[in-house]
Amino acid sequence: MNRSRTLARSLTIAISAIAALALFASSASAREPAPGLGQFAGCPSPEENPTTTLCLRSVITGGHFKMGSKDVPIENPITLSGGVNESTGKVFASPKGGLTPVKQKVPGGVIGLTGLTWLLELLGSEALTLYAVTELAGQPSNVTFGTVTLPIKVHLVNSTLGNNCYVGSVSNPIVLNLTVGTTSPPPPNKPITGKEPEVSVTINPEIIHADKGTYVDNSFAAPGASGCVLTLFGFIPISINGLVNSQSGLPAAAGTNETVQNFNAEIAGQSTVYP
Repeated sequence: MNRSRTLARSLTIAISAIAALALFASSASAREPAPGLGQFAGCPSPEENPTTTLCLRSVITGGHFKMGSKDVPIENPITLSGGVNESTGKVFASPKGGLTPVKQKVPGGVIGLTGLTWLLELLGSEALTLYAVTELAGQPSNVTFGTVTLPIKVHLVNSTLGNNCYVGSVSNPIVLNLTVGTTSPPPPNKPITGKEPEVSVTINPEIIHADKGTYVDNSFAAPGASGCVLTLFGFIPISINGLVNSQSGLPAAAGTNETVQNFNAEIAGQSTVYP
């Protein structure tokens, strides 16, 4: 029972970084998880990382991410798999683990992002579909029972914008303070409340499950876009950061943005996954 309680608490700490985590892969030889535990293949084995004590797999199942005037639904599940040091809270991943780079469709596409309606006649609607991919922009911190401080950047993906169109960067990240509790945002936003996951345990092998949880934050600021370049006729690059910012309401001050992230997760001891 004590072991189950320890794992349950560690699960909540680990899944706090569901949206994204700093994961460091080892170069040591990997081995496969025990039969029936293949979902934890992203967790380092003892040979890869002897400091890892727990293995986790977390999935964002839905929600949304709003910054400025753009609200992007989370429609495609995002999976995080790796391992956690129970004492330090640091998270690591094998070559099979990490955060999946999942594209989320941005409503309005490139036209909605830039306001350049003439692109529709030039390129057609299919070529102007826009996606957002959340990436890490630094080391997560403040990982506690039900919270995490998470620096991220959002990659805006469409060939029309070039390869480096981002909102947020390593030097100027979007800093999320995710919680399953109640937020305290500056106005005009009002407090919103997340939801603690429903925790259960299966035996043989012992796995802790946390289902139907929700992380929230509506206190973060979002910087302006950078690296967005429109290349005309294949060789004339024009910066359109200003257009993206004006059409998207960026930069957006704290109290005007919001994210809600629904999740399911599971965790097992490393010694269970790699007996």
